[in-house]
Amino acid sequence: MTRLNLVLLIAVLASALYLVRTQYESRRLFAEIDKTMSESRKLQIEHERLQVEKRGQATPLRVEKLAKDQLHMRPASPGITQYVILNGPAPAASVGAAAP
Repeated sequence: MTRLNLVLLIAVLASALYLVRTQYESRRLFAEIDKTMSESRKLQIEHERLQVEKRGQATPLRVEKLAKDQLHMRPASPGITQYVILNGPAPAASVGAAAP
């Protein structure tokens, strides 16, 4: 009878230790999930902020201003357009096309 009680006591202690370990692991995993979800929300907010900033940087007015200021470009107009006249035989790709 004493052996049976001793075996049952050891089984109960092993079961209790396993239960405590399982609960600890469960809490640890839940905390990790919570931390990961929080980081995910932060990254989503950062992504949306960067998307808005990207759209703001690509506005036509800003691109035109940068082209004028930094690249010293100017809009094309008929007054500054140079036309090139081709003298000689037409290229092979436009042989079938009508000449002007």
